[in-house]
Amino acid sequence: MLVKWIRCTVVDRRGFARGQRKWAGLLGEPGFRGQGGGWSRARPDVAHLFAFWESRALYDSFMARSHDRLAAAQSGTYKDTRVRLFEHRFDVKVGFRPVFSDADVARVAHCRVREERVDHFTLMQEKVWNPAMAGSPGMLRGVFGEAPGNEFLVLSLWDSAAEHGKYRQERVERLALRTQIEADVSGLAGDVVALEPTWSV
Repeated sequence: MLVKWIRCTVVDRRGFARGQRKWAGLLGEPGFRGQGGGWSRARPDVAHLFAFWESRALYDSFMARSHDRLAAAQSGTYKDTRVRLFEHRFDVKVGFRPVFSDADVARVAHCRVREERVDHFTLMQEKVWNPAMAGSPGMLRGVFGEAPGNEFLVLSLWDSAAEHGKYRQERVERLALRTQIEADVSGLAGDVVALEPTWSV
């Protein structure tokens, strides 16, 4: 599965949100699995979107055929778009589905990992971070993806901002020490996204 993460700065919130509804046209596209997103809780002018495709080939086919027509509705409503593509490596909690309707917030973490530490980083995600997150109240599901250049994405969906906040407060610092994440990672950026129900496809 291919995971697409789009982050952009929005200059016309109402127009952007209206245009976002046009992406319902993704339904029926070969290989499309689901899409959702919302607004950054830290920066109200930043929007995040997450789309899921069965394969790179089917995604590339969509980009060549239908993408520009669907995107036209949001023309001029945003700037500074950053798009990243990740290959699904494993689920965070079993049985990931690209469904956003039952979630209140998404947490996205983008990690650049030192080359000699990739194996350790991946192992710690699988054996320490995943079980800790999966066992946290309010954590619904998530996905761990990898891109060329030792880039990784951890996306988790939560049923409330409060539950995610508790997990961050009570566990993240301890887990970071245990997994030696500072030795693994050369860059770490993240955000908490207030999901917009009308953006789900």
